[in-house]
Amino acid sequence: MKRALVVALAAAGVVVAMAACSSPPNPNPRADQPLTTVPVDIPRYMGRWYVIANIPYFAERDYVGTHVEWSLRPDGKIDDVFHGRKNGFEQAETTHHFVDTVKPDSQGGEWSVQPFWPVRVTQLTLYVDPDYRYTILGYPNKKLGWIFSREPTMSDDVYRSMLGRLDAMGYDTARFRRVPQSPEQIGLPGFQSPGN
Repeated sequence: MKRALVVALAAAGVVVAMAACSSPPNPNPRADQPLTTVPVDIPRYMGRWYVIANIPYFAERDYVGTHVEWSLRPDGKIDDVFHGRKNGFEQAETTHHFVDTVKPDSQGGEWSVQPFWPVRVTQLTLYVDPDYRYTILGYPNKKLGWIFSREPTMSDDVYRSMLGRLDAMGYDTARFRRVPQSPEQIGLPGFQSPGN
């Protein structure tokens, strides 16, 4: 049991170190501004969300067609299932299951995500539109961020408005790349390309 705990903690340390070392300095003049969460109607927030863009990092890099499914459990926690195809649309879809806990007194805007025991990370809801069509998620250090939509496509105007919000929050928006949700998006400017 102790050996398993040591291995898990060492793995967590490697993950944190990789995330910290792989990010260039943030040039945004508001980089040191703390992030503020927004209130979230949790039952309304549940369901499918497509990953429109993110700051690419090792765990999601080379994935296309990605989306998450959030469902509220009877114990109040959230089943968080990531779906995607690594290295192209012709690949089989894979899934990863996490369990999230809403932080008390956060009005639903701060979640504790458990990628594996005993590691937990903080996920912040930074924006959700009034109709719950779009949302922005981030991490306190601004080294990771996501733009989600209920639909697999997002207009350029809406996407630019999401980047504008992230810029105002102090994110380095130049680091965001769109995630291909259809084969014809691979190779387009601003989109991630599997394997590159």
